[in-house]
Amino acid sequence: MPGFFFSHSNMTELNEKEDCKLAEGKIHKKKQKAFGADLKNYLRCMVPHIESAGIKTSNSRNVMLSAEEVIQWSQSLEKLLASQSGQGVFREFLKSEFSEENIEFWLACEDYKKTKSDHLHGKAERIYEEFVQTDAIKQINIDYQMREATAKRAQDPTHTSFDEAQKTVYILMERDSYPRFLKSKAYLNLLNQLQTSTSK
Repeated sequence: MPGFFFSHSNMTELNEKEDCKLAEGKIHKKKQKAFGADLKNYLRCMVPHIESAGIKTSNSRNVMLSAEEVIQWSQSLEKLLASQSGQGVFREFLKSEFSEENIEFWLACEDYKKTKSDHLHGKAERIYEEFVQTDAIKQINIDYQMREATAKRAQDPTHTSFDEAQKTVYILMERDSYPRFLKSKAYLNLLNQLQTSTSK
């Protein structure tokens, strides 16, 4: 029976490929666990960012304002999305639920409304292709009629072309993801961390 001959370099290459596959397998298994750690690190990075947004008086005052800001996020989704830091933390939470396309679409619509008229067509096309069309990479959850209506509006774009779809996605986040976010470890840990810093 003929044997297979591998040169030393081929064997090294094979071993490297096997090592990569093993590493990828381990990474895949750890992804769920790692997400929690990634989120903790993200929140740790966000705390100084939130503090820097506060009024520069004393350190404890900054932390207190930061805790107040995070408490305000629980008052409404509108207040959460009005905060740059809130958007970041909420986006990370939505990533954990595999629904970050909702906030990304909402933010894209907010940006679209501020677009100069001569740039509307290009931006409308990009938003439609990325979020609205049936085979969009980050397809949002809207019904067939709204998808069709939005497609028509995007062909002859105005500043309100995506308003209905944006409102639908906002309501979806408000009723579905937002209440879960407020009960999530991500939100509660951040709030607890800021309140603990304030009381020191």
